[in-house]
Amino acid sequence: MTDSKILTREEAVQLAVQWRTEGQRVVFTNGCFDIVHLGHIDYLEKARNLGDKLILGLNTDASVSRLKGPLRPVVNEYARARLMAALAFVDAVTLFDEPTPLELIRAVRPDILVKGDDYTAENIVGADFVIQQGGSVQTVPLVKGYSTSSLIEKITKIYSA
Repeated sequence: MTDSKILTREEAVQLAVQWRTEGQRVVFTNGCFDIVHLGHIDYLEKARNLGDKLILGLNTDASVSRLKGPLRPVVNEYARARLMAALAFVDAVTLFDEPTPLELIRAVRPDILVKGDDYTAENIVGADFVIQQGGSVQTVPLVKGYSTSSLIEKITKIYSA
């Protein structure tokens, strides 16, 4: 079952250690992934292709609400985690509730930290840590025209008319 890819922080850390011991490069990225769309799929697939294994840090419901407002998330954390775990190019999903994924990044110690190209290396949380540990920080191009906020706006507009 795909829910076996949903791990506690401790399990994710142990798996990352195991993968690195086996000579595999561990990629880490994070996000809310509220309503999954093409932009998410493309981004995660590109992130995974930068290494051998992809660990996804997923914001908890409370964290999403703090970041996006009281009406979010639309999809609860368990359902979001299952959707992400169902993707072949996502090897592990772990939830985090902190304001940023920094503690999780420090615990997982990824070889490659990835965000979309709407970020620069200077403003990616955890970039300094990963680089200090000998890893790299990469950005991947995002598919233009896709965002959860714009999708929600479009749905609201269509169904409120």
